[in-house]
Amino acid sequence: MNPIKDANLIFRALIMMGVVAFGFYLAADRGLVALALDSDKSYISYVILGVYLLASAHWLWLARMLSEERQQFASLEAAVESEEEISTTDTGPETGLLSSFLRNLRGKHDSNPAALLEAFGDELANRHALGHFASDVLLKLGLLGTVVGFILMLLPVGEIKEFDPALMQQLLSAMSGGMAVALYTTLAGLVTSTLLKMQYHILDASASQLATRLAVLVDVRLKYHAA
Repeated sequence: MNPIKDANLIFRALIMMGVVAFGFYLAADRGLVALALDSDKSYISYVILGVYLLASAHWLWLARMLSEERQQFASLEAAVESEEEISTTDTGPETGLLSSFLRNLRGKHDSNPAALLEAFGDELANRHALGHFASDVLLKLGLLGTVVGFILMLLPVGEIKEFDPALMQQLLSAMSGGMAVALYTTLAGLVTSTLLKMQYHILDASASQLATRLAVLVDVRLKYHAA
């Protein structure tokens, strides 16, 4: 596998973030973002947007790290392909999970790397746990905004003492404000949670592919021995 091709992950991540940023720009240009934020008296939409931006920054950092791991593995794969048989003492990256895996592989006293391969895959997946948690938090914040919005919408109903057209007009205005909070926070939570899930799905698929390629390489081509 060409190391340049394995660097495509970070480029795909940057392209996706560019598309997302362009979508937000279009929404802001049409006044939709300002309308949603200004209509949210609970300020939950601000929290949702802030959490999404922080989680996306973390996602880009993880994409960069995984891209480097893939490039290192591609170099190792190329070195193995260039020779009939190559030992783990002869090649391998200096840093990262792959380097740790190869060091542990050299220190094994048996010929079964299954446990190390499973640990390598788990460590790759565990890097993304915070992102999946953030995605769930965004969805829960949207649902929280729904509940808060309905509470704000129903609070004025308890203040009705008598039928008065002027009072009813104020009541409907207050209720519409609560409904706006419920709808906009729900929309913000659903959109950001879905986007973040898509982003981390890209990393999950790439990490799974790397773990599979490493398992095949170790099992079929790489000669390992105790140090």
